[in-house]
Order: sequence, then C-alpha cells, then structure tokens
Amino acid sequence: MDRDLLDKLTAWRRHLHANPELSLQEAETSAFVQEKLKELGIPFTADVGGHGVVATLTRGSSERSVGLRADMDALPIQEVNDLPYKSGKTNVMHACGHDGHTVSLLGAAALLKSDESWSGTVQFLFQPAEEGFGGAKAMIQDGVFERFPMERVFGLHNWPGLEAGTVAVHRGPVMAEPGKFKITLSGTAGHAAKPELTHDPITAMGHLIVALQTIVSRNVSPMENAVVTIGQIHGGLASNQIPTSVWIEGTYRVFTVPVRQRVVQRIRDIANNIAATFEMTADVDFSLGGLATVNTPAEEDMAANAGKAAGLEVRRDIPASTTSEDFCYFLQDRPGAYVWIGNGPAVDGGELHNDRYDFNDAILPATSGWLAAVAKQALASNAP
Repeated sequence: MDRDLLDKLTAWRRHLHANPELSLQEAETSAFVQEKLKELGIPFTADVGGHGVVATLTRGSSERSVGLRADMDALPIQEVNDLPYKSGKTNVMHACGHDGHTVSLLGAAALLKSDESWSGTVQFLFQPAEEGFGGAKAMIQDGVFERFPMERVFGLHNWPGLEAGTVAVHRGPVMAEPGKFKITLSGTAGHAAKPELTHDPITAMGHLIVALQTIVSRNVSPMENAVVTIGQIHGGLASNQIPTSVWIEGTYRVFTVPVRQRVVQRIRDIANNIAATFEMTADVDFSLGGLATVNTPAEEDMAANAGKAAGLEVRRDIPASTTSEDFCYFLQDRPGAYVWIGNGPAVDGGELHNDRYDFNDAILPATSGWLAAVAKQALASNAP
C-alpha cells in the first residue's frame, strides 16, 4: 500500500472514530461510505438491510464471485481516551474497531480497483447493526445473496493482544454462539424477623447461583467448551422484609448445538429443582443470541494463503474465543472464513469493548491487503 492511500485511509478512519453511530442509527456512516465509494469510482447500492451498503466491482470474463464484509456500528460506551479524534458523542464510541473495519474494506476496494490481475466480481458488504441488533440477518432478509451474487464470503476482526498485522486463521470454530437467560424465583413475602412464615427466594437464589456453576465443570465434557455467567441479580426493597421474588440474568456461550442443548436443559432443570426444594416456583426464559462462527475448510485455507500472499505472518494455533459475531449468519448461507488480524498490544487495558480501546491505524495495510488478497484467492480458486 502506498503512503498516499495509507494517509487517506487513516484520515477516514479517524473521522469515523470521531463520529460514531449506534446500531440501527448509522445514517451518517453509511453516507460517508457512499461518498468515498463515489470518489473511488465504485458503483454501489445503499439501504440494504437498513443502512447497509453493497459496492460491486467486476473485471474480466470470469463468472466467479466473492463477498467481503465489514461492520459499521459503534457501542454505547463513553470514551476516556485523550485523542485529537476522540468520539464527539456522549456515551457513543467505536470501542470494537468497526471504524477500522469499514475503512479496511474501503481500502481493499481501492486496491482491487487499481489491480488488473484478477477477473470476476467482488461484492463489498458494509453491514450495519452488528452489535446484537441483527444487521447480518437484515441484509440477508433484504436479499443480499440474491441481489449481489457471491459464491463465498470473508470477513475480519482486529484483535488486541495479537501482534500487529498477524493473521489468525482458525480451523472450524472462531467465535461462540451466545445466548441469554433470565430466571425468576417466586416465593412468599413476609417479615424478615419471621422467616418461618415465608418462602425466601433470596436464600433459594443463593443456592441456585452456586448450582449453576456446576454446569460447565460437571455437565459438559472436558473436551468441549462452554461458559455460564450470571451478570445481574435483583431482589428485595427493604432490609427487614423477605421479598416475593428475585431474578437473575446471565449469558451462556457454546460452540456446538449438542453442548447448547445440554447447557440450556441443565439451566432449566437446576432452576426448577432448586425452586421445588425451597417450596417456590421458577420461571426460566431463554433468548438465543446467534450461532457459532465456524469457518469452512476450503475457505479457511484460502484465508491463510491470502495472508501469505499479502506478506503477512499467519498463525493457525490460536484458540477460538467465547465472544460472538453475527458474521455467523452469512456463513449459514455461503461458505467462508472469518479471521483475526492483530491490533498490537492492548494499551492501558484497551481491549475490545473497553473505554480505552482504539483501532491501530498502522495495521490498515494488513487489513486492507488481506481483504484484497483473499478476494483474489477466492476468484482464482478451483474450489466449487
């Protein structure tokens, strides 16, 4: 990547960082992407699945096609960095690097536009609402695969703590399936001085919280991975009263359907049986948050080969993460791969979703270069 393009991409990235928009609100970000695509001379279609944009480049006679995806939304976090381009919006911040992802895809478009060595069609998917608001599903429901044909699809995420510019390619699972649960225990309220006249949901909930921690250690094989975490507990209004009910909310993370089924069933059984033990009732609700992000074998190899072709270090030894990604929905419709590209050290604790996080502009040649290279790998592949 030449210096002029890097300087341009850096300025674009910092503009987006200073002007973040939450999921489903990415109108200005979408307009910015459209403006830059016009400058690059690349045709596009706006308002795909909300504020999504799909740009298309076609060259040569090949009928092969590939999709490249980047997310655009920010998070409801107050930035504490002291940067000249820090967020200008209260409690809104690009704390996950989607500003860098968006600009990386614009950079890949610029590189492919000026590269005469490939033939086929590349679809550039600028996706809104990744952060738990169904942006990938919305684009699919809006016919992204039918309107913009692609045989396979690729995406990336910057990864703090991984050496800057290093490409991590996983075999199979990359990120976990997320889910939420809420459990309400309902008993009988009464005076705290007369507990024998009540059915105390606080005491019961204490036993339930401890029991839920046995699911991963005793109900899931040591050869599998799972997480069960309680993030909220609510109950009681006075120190001298036993309340009627107490509720908790938490999340589970798994990589396979059988493990998810086992975890969900054990959460339900433990809640109901603890409630029965303490002579009360349990109400258990689940909210499925997505699917595991799982690479397909041929595309995983293309992703690794693209890293090498772009002159980047490629690692195949990094474990999957229990974080989640809605790129999983694209992979339900098309084969593909999702990689991590190192963002360098997490400065001052600046991990993803942290108020001190910042995308590392120095990796833009790597992220844009890998996206362009994997498109060329896919278009040149003999894989069906």
